[in-house]
Amino acid sequence: MSAAKESKGVPRAAPSVNVFEFLDYRAFLRAHYSAEKARRPAFSHRFFSRLAGLKSPNFLKLVMDGERNLGPETVPKFVHAIGLTGEAASFFADLVTFNQADTVAEKNRAFERISASRRFRSAKRIDGDLFTYLSHWYYPAIRELAARPDFQENAKWIAAHLRPKIPASDAQAALNLLLSLGLLVRDEATGKVVRGEPTLTTDHQTVRSLAVTNFHRQMLERASASIESIKPQHRDLAALTVCVSPDTAAIVKDRIHRFREEITQICDADTKGTVVYQLNVQWFPLSAVPGEEDEK
Repeated sequence: MSAAKESKGVPRAAPSVNVFEFLDYRAFLRAHYSAEKARRPAFSHRFFSRLAGLKSPNFLKLVMDGERNLGPETVPKFVHAIGLTGEAASFFADLVTFNQADTVAEKNRAFERISASRRFRSAKRIDGDLFTYLSHWYYPAIRELAARPDFQENAKWIAAHLRPKIPASDAQAALNLLLSLGLLVRDEATGKVVRGEPTLTTDHQTVRSLAVTNFHRQMLERASASIESIKPQHRDLAALTVCVSPDTAAIVKDRIHRFREEITQICDADTKGTVVYQLNVQWFPLSAVPGEEDEK
């Protein structure tokens, strides 16, 4: 990544905020600006523009407010003005890509680079781990598999009992992460691995949304594959197409929610589980919603 030349007579700014503590580059810019302003009152949007070699004196404010995006030409200029170098500079560029990505695939690729950073994982570990957990269908499946009385803390055994089967190395990585998150715990009396009950959270809505999106997409793919791979007596797939009013659509959505809660209670009461099942329930419009006809 090339760096912009310093404006004549303007000293280069030194990083005042740790970029690895952020997942939103605009939030990082706001924090950096506030810190610099507190450190030297003369610091301003115009001053930053001089550091970055920008013509617009208020471009930084427009970016921080979400009114303008950073492009390939302006990212290096911001990196230089802030004083980011090496891994920090690359990390900032990945944050920009992550926040401005137009597709889920592009956002996923950017977050994979972000979460691979050791310094980021040290500062925001739960974000990366939660993303990993929900972005691989077999992580939740392995956690539930631990409810079997004959469950073995053995990667080969776990891999062989999943459908479809996965490499033992993937099973081992999942086992390690589930234990580190407390989703699996070791029973003090027996020493066996059993399901834990932690609360997984992330303070970043974008990561949570992306992880949940990945989870639903993979589970829908598993449902599609079950048509060919699972015997009819072991699955139940159905579809219903109807035309209803918005009020009725809301009622159905509420009924589906209550239905899921009831199924959860039934399954939680079962202490003799031997097979891990997945329930997917979808309720979505196939035609334009009144008042939103122009949405793509």
